[in-house]
Amino acid sequence: MMFDKRILPLAIGGLAIGTTEFTIMGLLPDIANTLQITIPQAGHLIAAYALGVVIGAPILIGYSVKFPPKKVLLTLMVIFTIFNALSAIAPDYNSMLIIRFLSGLPHGAFFGVGTVVASRMAGKGKEALYISLMFTGLTVANLAMVPLVTYIGHAFHWRWYFAIVGVIGIATLLALKLWLPAMERKEDTHFLEELKFLKGKQSWLVLMITAIGFGGLFTWFSYITPLMTVVSKIESSYMAYVMILAGGGMVVGNLAGGFLSDKLGPEKTCVLLLFLMMCSLSGVFFLSEYQSISLVLTFICGALSMSVAAPINIMMMKAAPKSEMMAAAFMQAAFNIANAMGAFLGGIPLEHGLPYNYPSLVGVGMTVIGLSISIIYFYLYRSPNINDKEIAVECATCDQ
Repeated sequence: MMFDKRILPLAIGGLAIGTTEFTIMGLLPDIANTLQITIPQAGHLIAAYALGVVIGAPILIGYSVKFPPKKVLLTLMVIFTIFNALSAIAPDYNSMLIIRFLSGLPHGAFFGVGTVVASRMAGKGKEALYISLMFTGLTVANLAMVPLVTYIGHAFHWRWYFAIVGVIGIATLLALKLWLPAMERKEDTHFLEELKFLKGKQSWLVLMITAIGFGGLFTWFSYITPLMTVVSKIESSYMAYVMILAGGGMVVGNLAGGFLSDKLGPEKTCVLLLFLMMCSLSGVFFLSEYQSISLVLTFICGALSMSVAAPINIMMMKAAPKSEMMAAAFMQAAFNIANAMGAFLGGIPLEHGLPYNYPSLVGVGMTVIGLSISIIYFYLYRSPNINDKEIAVECATCDQ
């Protein structure tokens, strides 16, 4: 099958969003030095962006249901591009904090609308494929753009990082204008209708698993640069290669998560992956001083950070079949609550003078909570596997 260029604008948008969201982790010491703040304070910039995603996703989605999707996506990307460009010239910490919050507002809404647009463009039975193609932008960002921009930020200045994101934002706008087809808005969709999925316990359990359990990995990723340079004794000039290693893990993990979800079911896969997250973060805490082991754990943690995306999104689609746009936006909000909680809670031991491997210990606690919730979800809502269906058919036959 030939590649459908209509999906390309959404993938480029994912590239822009992934680059701005994840590159900052590798440049925290540089930003802290320029703005004359501590590294934990610089970590609050991550939390500010994530808070913008959380607040912006439901509000902007609720407003955007009144307009055609193409117009909404163009508007969201204009907001994203402007505030990322302004981040490149922010004069001090307080202004940067505000701008990073505003930069995050369109993030979740873009993916929420983009998910619905991708599924509409797909042929019958290809919806998941087109949605995954949209998220390839995030994968490429972590594999290629994040290490490249991290290197540029170290070698020249971290402000180039935001300037590059602004350029990718402009490229996204051009691609949206040229290649994204015009679509009508859903006439029967209203803000309050979209929010009805929040009345169910099933949806809230999925959001809690995402926000708390996934947040454990952000305690590690938010402070990966000082962890690797101070604890693992890796030269800062090699951090771009470390980020490539983490990005390669994310590519593998994304594919593995989808494969496992198809084979085991999303609920069982989620339990397994959260258990592995708990083990890997424990390894980071105890073994990061050993450089080779630390690099292996970087790949593993990178893989686990993306592996949960497929099963957890399938679980949310099951929980909110009639509110897919708002549910997709809330999932982005939940992932960014995880981002904010990981950066904030992971910074607490650092503010008390503990070593840079201690944020991962906080992450272990978060994954234990997420694992507990996912086990509860598994027993309440698990999908029947093939053997269960075969048994049910046999029993029905016997009854007849």
